[in-house]
Amino acid sequence: MKKELIICIIIVSLIIIGNIVTQNYTKECVSQMNEKLDILKEASLNAKLESENNEVSKQVNEIENKWNEYQEKLSYYIEHDELEKVESQIYTMKGFSEIKRYDEIIPELEKCVFILEHIQDKTKINIKNIF
Repeated sequence: MKKELIICIIIVSLIIIGNIVTQNYTKECVSQMNEKLDILKEASLNAKLESENNEVSKQVNEIENKWNEYQEKLSYYIEHDELEKVESQIYTMKGFSEIKRYDEIIPELEKCVFILEHIQDKTKINIKNIF
């Protein structure tokens, strides 16, 4: 009986520690992506006003590369459908930057921010997510 109790405590502890680690990593990824998206938003607004498109393309490529880096690790514990939604928004923004439709990037960017925040909320342990 004592052995089973110790094993159960170890398993529950590992689950809790794993959850804390994954939540912290998700939070870090979302905050860094949001920072990059804010920079892209500013670049899009400036490009619309000043016709500077190199900065927008550069920012979109940085976001795409950073997301691909994060997606590899996030895919271990987050549903792939959620990750694909973010990737789809990034590719849409990339397409708009290539055809120089900077005013169309901002709504897609806002959708991407919403999806990222949804992913972060979905991975939290709270009563709403348990039941």
